[in-house]
Amino acid sequence: MLLTVGSKAPDFTLPDQNGTLHSLSEYQGQRVILYFYPRDNTPGCTKQACGFAELNPQIQEKGAVVLGVSKDSVASHKKFEEKFGLPFTLLSDPELSAIQAYGVWQEKKMCGKVGMGVVRTTYLIGADGTIEAVCGNVKAAQNPQQMLDML
Repeated sequence: MLLTVGSKAPDFTLPDQNGTLHSLSEYQGQRVILYFYPRDNTPGCTKQACGFAELNPQIQEKGAVVLGVSKDSVASHKKFEEKFGLPFTLLSDPELSAIQAYGVWQEKKMCGKVGMGVVRTTYLIGADGTIEAVCGNVKAAQNPQQMLDML
């Protein structure tokens, strides 16, 4: 189940595309766009990441930071970052610690098969660490602009 607006965002510590550890608590005092996506280098995830990359200067102007999370490896994230010139942090969560804490590991139907996976979800976390907005089942291409508008 997704977290609700007004609740405290769970802290986590995960490695980025360079293997550097990041904790949500490090971003206290800044708004965070925390987006969970299924996989690197897939069409929807690429559209979403490139949209956030394009809008990153405006997002930063508004005092916010973008963090992308998937269960892909650090190496996969590095290739994804380099291929598309992504200017923000991609966090690797193969153990699903943050993915489960944020309620985005859910049953999904793909090509008639049912299995568990990451449901594309974006959270806007306030400077005080509380959740300001929850966008579940987001449209990958529209999500970056939607989040910028919320800032």
